[in-house]
Order: sequence, then C-alpha cells, then structure tokens
Amino acid sequence: MLPILALNGPTASGKSALAVDVAVALAWRGQPAEVVNADSMLVYRGMDIGTAKPTPAERRGVRHHLVDVMDVTQTASVAEFQAAARAVMERCRARGVLPIVVGGSALYMRAILDHFEFPGTDADVRARWEAELDRVGPEALHAVLAERAPDTAAEILPGNGRRIVRALEVLELTGGHAPTLPEWTYALPNVVSVGLEVDRALMDARIAERVDRMWADGLVDEVRALECRGLRTGRTASLAIGYRQVLQFLDGELTEDEAKQAIVKATKRFARKQLGWFRRDERVTWLTAGDPGNVTACVDLCLAARA
Repeated sequence: MLPILALNGPTASGKSALAVDVAVALAWRGQPAEVVNADSMLVYRGMDIGTAKPTPAERRGVRHHLVDVMDVTQTASVAEFQAAARAVMERCRARGVLPIVVGGSALYMRAILDHFEFPGTDADVRARWEAELDRVGPEALHAVLAERAPDTAAEILPGNGRRIVRALEVLELTGGHAPTLPEWTYALPNVVSVGLEVDRALMDARIAERVDRMWADGLVDEVRALECRGLRTGRTASLAIGYRQVLQFLDGELTEDEAKQAIVKATKRFARKQLGWFRRDERVTWLTAGDPGNVTACVDLCLAARA
C-alpha cells in the first residue's frame, strides 16, 4: 500500500512549501502525490492572508484537498475533519496517489492519523457554555476550566474559546476530561511522519516577519471583507489567530500596533505548543527546517516505504 507522508512542525517552519516540493519531486520519480490540508483554518474561503494559505502559484499545480471548502459562518469540528481527511486519503491511494498530510495543530494531525475517538456531545450543555464564552470571553472561561481541570487547561491556549467550551462540555458530561491525547498508535497503515525543527529565535523572527508581511498584504482589508460575509457569526473562523485581533482593532479595543503585537504573541505561543506536542511523538523523523536536502530525504522515505 502507498504510504502517507505526514509533515509536522510549528508555524513558519516551511511545511507547506516543502509539501509542494516533495509532491513535484515524487511526480518526477513517477509517483503522483497530492496535498491533504490538516489546518483547521485553511478550510475557510476568503481566509487567505491571515492563514498564510498557499496561493495557486505557490501550489505549482499540485492538487490541495480540504482547502476553501467552508464559509466563515460554518463551524469546523475536528471529528468532521477526521472523517473528511481519511476519506480523501483513501481515494488518493485508490487512484495510486500518495497523500501528503500537512498540519496544523497536533490535535488535528493526531485525529486524522491515529486511533482517536471523540466523547459525546450535548447541544444544550454546549450552548450554555458558548453563551458563557460570549458573556465573559475566552480568557475568563479558561480560568474556569483551570479551576476544574488544571491539566486540561494547561494544554489549551487561553484564547481558544472553541476548545475551552468543548473541554467544559466534556467535563460536565463525563465528570472528567483526559488531559492528554490517546496513545501514539496509527489508525491508518504505512504512515511516514516527518517533522521540521527550527531554532526558537529563528522561529520567533520568522513569525514577526510573517505578521508584518500579512499586514502589508492587506490583512485588515481581508477581515473587513469577511465581516460582510458573516465572519463575526462564525464560531471558529472569528477566533482564528490574526482574525480575532484584527476584529478587536476594528472595534477600537486595540490599537493597530497592539493588534499586530497580539498576533505575534499568540502565534509564538501556538508555535511553541505545536512543537512541544510533536516532540513527544517518537515516530517522527526530524529534519532541520530549510535544509536543501529535505526534499530528497522525504522522497527517499516515501519510496522506501512504498517498496
């Protein structure tokens, strides 16, 4: 069976570009490959600048799945993403195409690739916590979670209202919420997992440069346009890093510079958590981000696994 190449790593480590380079190189070796997005925000149409979504030119003709498939008013759930990504990968393999999965958070990568079951849900309980989120904001609700389940709260960013609500919902329904993800066991056969490591100082510098570039490229105008399409009503899209801070800027809650710095700070914190999660996975083969030999290394790993 064809392998699945999973590319892990923190924000600004170059995963998207490497995925395209590897797909092109595999095609030259006679093995078609396509990219399967595992970033929960790239699914939204119109959220391009703030998510650093690869442009058509940057994709270089390589097909990308699960990109631009939802409106900003829709709610993306990890359970639905799991089912969609697995179905895409199954169809790719059936066509003789090698899937290259590019994350995203460890939660989404683990949900797609590993044995990962989701606790039940209750619409009334969730609605109550969502109303509380609207009333007090994500940071205050995170404090509530920290009182009830400190280990769980430690694994969730204070600004991630969606995950905080979900944790509180599960806590109420089950009386407990597992603070860690399940065991590191693939649910899918023949996964080749590669991680990109990057020096922390370099990563921080890249993130700051990326935010400056996003601002120069028109992030504020992008958010204004998405407002007209219902961004503020979207439970997940409106809370994305970058978009939430720009909305606060437009509302006068933050100055322009404060909004930019808040995005940089939130992105750095998210990147550190990403790297921390991926570092725990002993199945990952680590490569240095930006090394020109990474394409060859990934191609060789894929072809060896195919043999």
